[in-house]
Formats: sequence, structure tokens, C-alpha cells
Amino acid sequence: MGHWWYENITEPGKLPLLLALAAFILTFAITRTITRMIRAGKGPFRNITPGGMHIHHVVPGVVLSVVGGFGAVASGRHGVAAGVFAVIFGVGAGLVLDEFALILHLDDVYWTEEGRQSVEVVVLTASLVLLVLAGFSPLGVDDVSDEEQESRLGLITTYVINFCFVLICLFKGKLRMAVLGTLVPFVALVGAIRLARPASPWARRFYGHRHRTRSRAMLRAYHHDVRWAGPRRKFQDLIGGAPDRVPLPPARKP
Repeated sequence: MGHWWYENITEPGKLPLLLALAAFILTFAITRTITRMIRAGKGPFRNITPGGMHIHHVVPGVVLSVVGGFGAVASGRHGVAAGVFAVIFGVGAGLVLDEFALILHLDDVYWTEEGRQSVEVVVLTASLVLLVLAGFSPLGVDDVSDEEQESRLGLITTYVINFCFVLICLFKGKLRMAVLGTLVPFVALVGAIRLARPASPWARRFYGHRHRTRSRAMLRAYHHDVRWAGPRRKFQDLIGGAPDRVPLPPARKP
């Protein structure tokens, strides 16, 4: 076990990344637990409101991310300092991305439907870092042999082809597959081949006069959303808590 740890984590300089990921996940889990307790009125925790102004935890998160990021760059990939700054950065990133939806909408949407975007970004970020720790490199460079790495043309071609797949995924409205495809080219390839989302720029550009293709895209998107919307919402509620229910307006009397 010790040999494996040294060969796969310590020697390649992945220990700071592992520490940052652990701090990131742990910070998000603790933060969500505390915010859910505050929401339910349980425990000793309360919102920080000096002078009546609510201080969101994204504020200390930004400070910690800046300190940890610059410190990690200055300290390199080995040593105690690298690990300490990696933990600081992971804590800051967890606090910031937990309120990603607030930054995106510039509004306090933490417990609304829009607030689910924070959970999606956190899960996606953790998944990408896990892929990097598992040995994947951006744009599939890890799949290039030693001989191919010596050929600059072959390396550039690999970058360009995978980047095109990622762009096609984006234009087809498949953001998650595009992001994962930067690390796992096969994911981007599948997204580039399959039909686009009906409201995507690709569909508006190429499906406008192809009624059968547009109908197939709409039907596939509908079945996909029906199949995965429920499990995705349950998973998000389990991690981040269910959003507030918006009361329906009273019915008008005839």
C-alpha cells in the first residue's frame, strides 16, 4: 500500500490535489449541513448579519481561494506548504461553489430551483478532479504514446480533434458531456454524434428545415428528461436539500 501511495500519489505530485479535493468535498458537506440546520431552525448556528447585512459564505470562500491559489502556485507540488495551501484552496472553493447560483444570478437563490445549479457544479467539479487523480489528462493526451508525444504534429492534431468534439457538444446543448469530454474524449465523441437538444444553436441552425430530424430530437430530449429528471432531482435534494416550494396563486372566483 505504501509503495502504491508513493508511486501514484506522492511521487507524481498529486498529494496537494488529493488534499484539495478532500477539503473541497468536506467543506461543501459541512456547509450544506449547517445551512440546512439554519433553515430548519435547529442547532446553535445562525446567519451572519452584522448591521443587518447578510454575509454569505462565498465572501470568505473568495478570500481563501485567492490565498490558497497563489500560495499553491508559489509552493510547487511537493512539501508541507503545498499541502497546506491546497487545503486552504479546497475549503475556499467549496464555499464559493456552494453559492455558485448566487454568483450566476446575482440574487439570493440558494433555496430556489435556480439554486440547484450550485449542486450540479459541485458534483461536476468533484467528478472532474477525481478523473484527473485517476490518471486522465485534458483532451486525451494520456492516450498518446511516447512516440506520438515526440511528434508535435500528432500532438496538435489530437488537441484539435478533441477540441472540435467538445465544441460540437457545446453547440448541441450538452454542457455536461462537453465538460467531461475534455478529460474523456469518448464522451465528447458520443455527444457530438448524437442528436442535438431541440433548443440548442445546432438545432436552430441545422434542423430548421429538417422536420423529421427536429421531431426526433424533441422526442429524444423529452424521453431523456422524463427518465432522468426525477432521479436527478432526488439526488440533488439528498445532497443540497430540497428548494422552497413556491405557493400557487389563489384561484380567481368566477
